Amino acid sequence: MHRTPTGRFEPTVAAGMACQGFVPEPLPPRPPLAADAALQQRLDDAHVAIGRLDSLTTLLPDAQTFLYSYVRKEAVLSSQIEGTRSSLSDLLLFEEDGAPGVPIDDVSEVSRYVAALNHGMRRLAEGLPISSRLMRELHAELMRSGRGAGKAPGEFRRVQNWVGGLTPTSAELVPPPPPFVEPCIADLERFINDIPERHPPLVKAALAHLQFETIHPFLDGNGRVGRLLIPLLLMHEGLLQQPLLYLSLYFKVHRARYYELLSQVRKSGDWESWLGFFADAVTHAATQAVQTARALTDLVAADRKRIVALGRHAPSAMLVFDSMTRRPVRSIPHICAKTQQSPTTVGTTLQRLQGIDLVRELTGLKRNRVFGYTAYLDLLNREALFDTPRVAAGLPLA
Repeated sequence: MHRTPTGRFEPTVAAGMACQGFVPEPLPPRPPLAADAALQQRLDDAHVAIGRLDSLTTLLPDAQTFLYSYVRKEAVLSSQIEGTRSSLSDLLLFEEDGAPGVPIDDVSEVSRYVAALNHGMRRLAEGLPISSRLMRELHAELMRSGRGAGKAPGEFRRVQNWVGGLTPTSAELVPPPPPFVEPCIADLERFINDIPERHPPLVKAALAHLQFETIHPFLDGNGRVGRLLIPLLLMHEGLLQQPLLYLSLYFKVHRARYYELLSQVRKSGDWESWLGFFADAVTHAATQAVQTARALTDLVAADRKRIVALGRHAPSAMLVFDSMTRRPVRSIPHICAKTQQSPTTVGTTLQRLQGIDLVRELTGLKRNRVFGYTAYLDLLNREALFDTPRVAAGLPLA
């Protein structure tokens, strides 16, 4: 299919320099997408993988426990793409009022991602569609504090930005000039809400993500908002009951290819190559999420049997353990509140669990100690510690 560039250039000024901003044409692509048999198979594989992932909501013994941890894992990965150094343990320590091993600004930024996603889920449940209003609200939540507070939270930009390069004249992309931002977002909103025609949800998510990144409507946080919109859109379309699909790891591993394909669409209209890449990302991410959920379920079941072997100490230990399966990083006061046990009992129980290598103290402090269910955390982190050649070959993580 022969296509031409998917937009036009308009004069603008960025950092005092004259340059050309790229204004994308409204979606859907023209001429229409042409999915050959190979591309259609990749899309079908992605749909099957999403179906398996969505079934976790009903098959897992406690889907909310998995969702709690998995959302935070995605927050860490998505924020790492933007340069933060926070780990999953840092975030969970921060949420338990512990001291993370990185600057507070980093982990606070990651926690805002969790807040933004929770806000998006709440607004969808209230009936708000995927819209410019929701985009602004997500951005406001994401940038509410810390380094983002001075980046016009919740407002579309009124100055020119650019992506990549030290100056706008050497940039990989100069997005639309400020007067074009709101019209471009309005066009995107119409496409997402099936005006003038409906598109399959997976195709819609792929095209909308690229279009949003091309518009780059905010001063900062565009990448994170763009990635947040993917699971929210799939929830809104009914493909997912919970936001369990996250593509940040795949985009991070294949970062060069990701940016190459975004540029390729803008320059030559090759939407099909981007769509195939997006479908592969969905298949991989959904498959890994299912494998991780099963591994975590098996781990918890096996560790329960180890606790039963503690004999008369098992009932108290099981209460503490159950608390830590719901939140794999816990302080003693929080465990006491959840289990209705005394600090002395909880402290003694945690020592026993340390003795059988089920938990580990994370702070190194004698007071205000925080404990982690380390094997659980290791499984959650497994995908982040990826073997790039295996991922690139489409093989499961070891």
